[in-house]
Amino acid sequence: MLKGISPLISPLLLEVLARMGHGDEIVLADAHFPGDTLNQRVIRADGLKISDLLEAILPLFELDSYVSNPVIMMEAVEGDQLDPKVEETYLASIHKTNPDIPPVQRIERFMFYERAREAFAVVMTGETAKYGNILLKKGVTPL
Repeated sequence: MLKGISPLISPLLLEVLARMGHGDEIVLADAHFPGDTLNQRVIRADGLKISDLLEAILPLFELDSYVSNPVIMMEAVEGDQLDPKVEETYLASIHKTNPDIPPVQRIERFMFYERAREAFAVVMTGETAKYGNILLKKGVTPL
């Protein structure tokens, strides 16, 4: 255990967050996401909700201020509907450390998969919310 670091952050996740550089992306994926199919670096966070992980990660992780949308989620496939409570819950967690974050960008499913393929890592969670995946772009830590 370390002081000031949430017990939700595993040693492996802490290492990955520390190894990421400016502009690297990490996906916090729901339980249904094809993480192992898309990325070679998959971290298990089974049983954890993404909103809780966001609260644990974001005090340690600077979001990229050099891009218009450092937070990205998947848009609904035609015929599906998004549950607005999912994004609202995530934003409530994000706003605790990043109150002025730009709006969440929504991108098409296969475009999101492509971003996940290129991401530094994918964190597989126990999140069961439909379209619950979220991508974070790391920024420069202020001095």
